[in-house]
Amino acid sequence: MHIEPGVVNGAKIALSVATAAGGIGLAGKMAYDAIKNDGGLVSLAARSAATTALVFSFFEILPHHPVGVSEVHLILGSTLFLVFGGGAAAIGLALGLLAQGLLVAPWDLPQYGMNVTTLLVPLYAMSLLARKVIPAKTAYKDVTYAQALALSTAYQAGIVGWVAFWAFYGQGFGAEALAQVGTFGVAYMSVIIIEPIADLALLAIAKNSDRFKDSPLFHNRLYSPAA
Repeated sequence: MHIEPGVVNGAKIALSVATAAGGIGLAGKMAYDAIKNDGGLVSLAARSAATTALVFSFFEILPHHPVGVSEVHLILGSTLFLVFGGGAAAIGLALGLLAQGLLVAPWDLPQYGMNVTTLLVPLYAMSLLARKVIPAKTAYKDVTYAQALALSTAYQAGIVGWVAFWAFYGQGFGAEALAQVGTFGVAYMSVIIIEPIADLALLAIAKNSDRFKDSPLFHNRLYSPAA
């Protein structure tokens, strides 16, 4: 989901500042909800540190390949959401992406606004979908494959949609741009095959680790139904 340098140039990059501000605003809302309803500021800080380290690791260690106008990454956004909550997931995605740019890939920093928008807006949309597809009486450790698939599909589709937007915004609707976006979309949606399985594998570990039920490091919904 890293937009390749040169896809959006010059004054057009200014739009990404506005969209990033909106995405960070949504992250702030999720963070505020976590402070209010999910363990307070200290718990959110601990979970955000964990998600930031994980996101940085996902970007650097897990396989990632340039395809078309962007890169295909296994971000595990739905996994982070289910285990750590939306607020910590959003902060981890934003800070992990920033850390990668500052420490490893400075050429990605001009695209930070585009990339953080691409990660955060679909995450917020997925958090809304989770309320619809996962009943309030269901702890996240008990989600089904169909529910995990719905969340992962929504998140990855949102990422593909934003990448397509940035590509067409920057390069127009020419044949080359259409081909590159199509190639990226097909490649990226293949992540849907892997992510729900990762979700269920980690949730199965949580299900058999009740000693962590009261740990501030995990989202309270992981072990308990909604209040």
